[in-house]
Amino acid sequence: MKFDISLQNHFGFWGLFFLMNFLRWGAYFNDYGYSLKSNILEFSLHIPLVYFNLYFLIPRYVLTSKYFKYSLGLLLSLMMVYLLKTELTYYIISEDIWPEANREYKPFELNHIVAVCIGEIYVLAIASSVYLTLIWLKERERNRAIKENQSKIELKYLKNQIQPHFFFNTLNNLYALSLESSDKVPDVIIKLSKLMEYVLYDIEGTKFVPLINEINYIQNYIEIEKLRFENVEVAINIDSNIDEIKVPPLLFISLVENAFKHGGINNSNLKIKINCKVINGTVLSFEILNNFVLSQHTKTKKGIGLINTKKRLKLIFKNHYTFKHKVKFNYYIISLQIPIYNPLGAIRLFVF
Repeated sequence: MKFDISLQNHFGFWGLFFLMNFLRWGAYFNDYGYSLKSNILEFSLHIPLVYFNLYFLIPRYVLTSKYFKYSLGLLLSLMMVYLLKTELTYYIISEDIWPEANREYKPFELNHIVAVCIGEIYVLAIASSVYLTLIWLKERERNRAIKENQSKIELKYLKNQIQPHFFFNTLNNLYALSLESSDKVPDVIIKLSKLMEYVLYDIEGTKFVPLINEINYIQNYIEIEKLRFENVEVAINIDSNIDEIKVPPLLFISLVENAFKHGGINNSNLKIKINCKVINGTVLSFEILNNFVLSQHTKTKKGIGLINTKKRLKLIFKNHYTFKHKVKFNYYIISLQIPIYNPLGAIRLFVF
């Protein structure tokens, strides 16, 4: 027999149940000696019946929808318990096999059979309810752990998808600059090394990072992307104090990357504006705008960056965020609002 719950819990349950019955019937008859003997006898029958029901009848018949066979098996078990209890009580404890009735009953009378069977069903119901509740709680915790682990794996997968193509493009740009013997190469290498250090080491295994670090990462990213665009203007406006605010790592970079990728198509004068501010001390607003030249190419081409960002937002914040995008006067605007995580205060509106 393999126990899904620790033996300590089994012994604790039966010990407490036995003590309650012993005190109850001892006080009822004012005879604790009789109560002790009768309860020892009864529990020596209760316990095998309960485990026979839980570990044999239910798995074999209830879980396989064979309810008639289960009912028949339970009925035969109750009859066996009745026979054993009646005989043992008569020969070991007292010839009065049912003193609780306040009158003398003989074995195998209908009222006595019904009373004993109801008593056993009562014990079965209590023990099974406690057992199945504990199993349900344990299974719920196991499912929660599995779901959390799956979410972590998916988050890691989505995060890992963000940067490889960027690093690949940057290396190609570096190669082109090196062929031209450009004096920009050392500066690009330094910025690229900082980006790689941040991704590979600084945020490894972390759920939240300081927002100021993310802004610095975005600025380094922008400086490298400017190598691909001769005419690009980028403005970053931070309207609030963000020193103590933390955010999930690499959450905004896909939005910035999207602005360069789609705003730069057929656009000889790319303009990007990033606005970051705190609203009512509880919500962080991140907005990015980029101009674009409307064409069939910009209408149809789609990337994975925004899709990944939406998936990450759903996994991290559930429904406690807003993500909107729109086109206005040839500007593509993305607005993101997330709850603030402040390590010096409380986690406001945040569900992880």
